Amino acid sequence: MKFQLLAASAALVFAFAGAAEAHGPTRQKTSRSIEISASPDKVWKVVGDFQDGSWIPVVEKTEGQGGNDKDATRTLTLKDGATVKETLTKYDAEKMTFAYRITEVDVKVLPVTNYSSHITVTGEGDKATVTWNGAFYRGYPNNDPPAELNDAAAIKAVDDLYDASLKSLKDKVEKGS
Repeated sequence: MKFQLLAASAALVFAFAGAAEAHGPTRQKTSRSIEISASPDKVWKVVGDFQDGSWIPVVEKTEGQGGNDKDATRTLTLKDGATVKETLTKYDAEKMTFAYRITEVDVKVLPVTNYSSHITVTGEGDKATVTWNGAFYRGYPNNDPPAELNDAAAIKAVDDLYDASLKSLKDKVEKGS
C-alpha cells in the first residue's frame, strides 16, 4: 500500500512538473516615454487622433471608421504594403489618453499576438511627456519558438517601433514637419 501511495505521489509530481514546462508564453510588457518641447495640448492634437497614424514612421496611410469613439477601427497601411488592423478600446481626451488593441497583424510584420497598448500625454507649460505602454505575447504561441518569434524578438520589435515613432512625433511637433 505504501509503495502504491508513493508511486501515485511521484506520478503527480512529474505530471505537475511537465505541466509547468508546457505552460506556453508569458505576457510581455514594455513602456517608452519621450519629452517634447511643446504644450501637452499641441502634442495631443497630433497623437490624440486615432484616425491619423501619420506620426508613426512606418505608416504610409491610415483608414478607419468611428473617429475617436470606443470601438472605432483603423487600418494602418505600412510603407512596405503590409497592413495592421486596430480597434480603439478607451479614449479620454480630457486626460489625454487612449488605449487600443491590434486585431490583425502578420507576425512577420510585428512578431506579437494579443497586443494591446495605451498612449498618454502629460505635462504642463511648454513641456509634454508622451508615454506608450504595450502588453503582448510573442509571435509563436507554443514552446520552443524560433528566434524571430520569441519573447526577446517581440520586445525588441515593439521597443524599436515605439522609439522610432516617439522620435518622429517629437520631430513633427517641435519642428512642425
